[in-house]
Amino acid sequence: MADRRDEELHRIAGLPDLPLRLVHSARTIVGGARWLRDWQGLLSDRLEAWDLGLDLVPGRPAWAGRCAVVVPVVQHAGTDPVQGVLKLTVPHDEALPEPDALELWDGMGAVRLVRASRPDFALLLERLDGDRSLRDVPLDETPGPWADVVRKLSIPPGDSALWAAIPHLAAAAEQWTDTLPARWDELGEPFPRWLMEAALEVCQFRGAVGRRSERDVLVHSDLHYENLLPTTQGQLRDFTAIDPKPVLGDAEYAVAPMLWNRLHELDAADPAAHLRAHCSALAGAAGLDAELASGWTVVREVRNALSYLGHGQAGDAQRSLWVASSVLGRTLDGLPPVSALPAL
Repeated sequence: MADRRDEELHRIAGLPDLPLRLVHSARTIVGGARWLRDWQGLLSDRLEAWDLGLDLVPGRPAWAGRCAVVVPVVQHAGTDPVQGVLKLTVPHDEALPEPDALELWDGMGAVRLVRASRPDFALLLERLDGDRSLRDVPLDETPGPWADVVRKLSIPPGDSALWAAIPHLAAAAEQWTDTLPARWDELGEPFPRWLMEAALEVCQFRGAVGRRSERDVLVHSDLHYENLLPTTQGQLRDFTAIDPKPVLGDAEYAVAPMLWNRLHELDAADPAAHLRAHCSALAGAAGLDAELASGWTVVREVRNALSYLGHGQAGDAQRSLWVASSVLGRTLDGLPPVSALPAL
């Protein structure tokens, strides 16, 4: 074991640098700078504790998103090595319930969790094809495969203790009825009141007080194109979800990330109409309420716009405002054309 550990530590020293997107994002998170300094040490600890070997192709970088790095590994236990990936996440509250949701899904629609070290925000997962995703499928062909995954993930709550870790969307919506207008006012009413009121109407209707919760399911709230990877190597037909930000609530809450991504691929002649058609197609394919899907999109993009404005990210805020108003059929005046909005 000592010889293997020495070999792994030697190989770790030669790992490529983390992508700048991850570095920049990590620095905006409390404790992220320390994680950037220590992540290779955490990697070596997990390799030793779980008897793993690195499986990096020479000259090929590890996969990374905005808040995590994913390193291909091989499990040595057993007669035949098993391929997997080791995911190391910058510690933040949104990532806390990820292993609980993955355990609840148990490989049905979502990547299978093999092991977790919750204090370290470290997960050992099955390996998927990280070089391809639903983004490689033409935009108008994505509702079907996306909906297939949504239906698998939309499980009703049970009695398992794992459910206690999942945040409730209705409770958050009730809080947003107070925090959103307060933040809008602090920022000088940066967009029309009617758009704020549209978001608040959804929050009030779907908030915790007086609502019925029999439709609540486990929701992957970040189910965009790049978080859907091919289930079968080399095929772009069936997909598996990764990187969940789970909530318990309306399944329609999952639609928004599919609308605020790939805006530059909308029909240039009438992008707003194409956006609304895409929303309807996504909801229809998954058996969801299209109006509620639009409503939650407005809520999420109003929240995003206020956050972006608070951080001085005017272009990103304009993108969120374009989506929020366009999905309602009332695209705000004064916004740049879709082609000039920052891409996600």
